[in-house]
Amino acid sequence: MSDTNSTPLLSARDLSVRFGGVLAVNKVSFDVQRGEVFTLIGPNGAGKTTVFNLISRIYTPTTGTLHFEGQLLSDKPPHDIAALGIARTFQNIELFENATVLQNLLIGHHIHRGAGFWSNLFFTKATRQAELAARLRAEQVIELLDLQHYRDTFVAGLPYGKRKVVELARALCTGPKLLLLDEPSSGLNVEETSDMAWWIHDIKNELGITVLMVEHDMSLVSRVSDRVLAMNQGEVLALGTPAEVQSHPGVIEAYLGSVDDVSSLRRKAA
Repeated sequence: MSDTNSTPLLSARDLSVRFGGVLAVNKVSFDVQRGEVFTLIGPNGAGKTTVFNLISRIYTPTTGTLHFEGQLLSDKPPHDIAALGIARTFQNIELFENATVLQNLLIGHHIHRGAGFWSNLFFTKATRQAELAARLRAEQVIELLDLQHYRDTFVAGLPYGKRKVVELARALCTGPKLLLLDEPSSGLNVEETSDMAWWIHDIKNELGITVLMVEHDMSLVSRVSDRVLAMNQGEVLALGTPAEVQSHPGVIEAYLGSVDDVSSLRRKAA
């Protein structure tokens, strides 16, 4: 687990957003420390994905602040977020289906291409070096996520589980400091979910990337998370370790259902 006394990588303070008469997020505060897996849980409509959309600058907070490495995110346009070092996957997979796996990954590295029009036109040394760096990063991610067999396969021909992995791979190719995973286990079978847990560990421990995750699968949450923030109706219910949050009475009532459900989840996570 990360040093909680260090300066947070991401800091949210009294974060609120209102859509007309609906208060979707209400005074939510939390810090994400460097090198940890921090997970948001809660029932549908709790405001978890809205928080992700605020970080991604898809939405602007009505009140409150978000800082990333000390920079106020609300000052940044959405197209600058990836360049800051924030990457994201989505519940609904967003890939170029008529491109290969490798081509999708190279697109992820595009934000680091600093060459101009003439450099690209004449394929100068700077352009060649940028191309080599992009391919090296893509190959490293392909090896990490066991995608070697699918490198030249068109995304349209891949099963759903592999598409989820490719979307994760493309996010990693941006070279993020903070990776936002929006329900990474959604639609995956038990074996694929287990693989996802190992990859999240590797992303954190081998690549040194901080992970902020929204997830419903509590067995996955328990396996990979350092800390968990439980939300309900746009507000914070509890913050702590997975075990502490799962034992919180408000979380049990709002999300987990019953004490028997909690005992079952703990047996699965053991």
